Amino acid sequence: MIKMYGIKNCDTVKKARQFLSNLNIEFEFIDFRDQPIDESILQSFVDAIGWDKLINKRSTTYRNLTDEQKTNITIELTLKNPTLIKRPVLVTGSNFRVGFSEKSYSDLI
Repeated sequence: MIKMYGIKNCDTVKKARQFLSNLNIEFEFIDFRDQPIDESILQSFVDAIGWDKLINKRSTTYRNLTDEQKTNITIELTLKNPTLIKRPVLVTGSNFRVGFSEKSYSDLI
């Protein structure tokens, strides 16, 4: 089963959801705000993707962090501020993707 993590009002998430729906690809959508992710799921993202790719450094949330927080992103900080996570995060088995592009999703067809 494909799982997509994100925030329902995020434009990139909307595009990704629409793309999968248009191709009749079934997936479960998990909204960070409605269903906060737990530490083990976030840790699996970090292990698979790494902090550099996982954190959205262009987000308002990131820009509002202190310089110390920016250089020391932690699980705890990210769980408290899930909008730090670049969206969407797509999980297909042991494969993780961050962000959306039709090209990166094309192998799901």
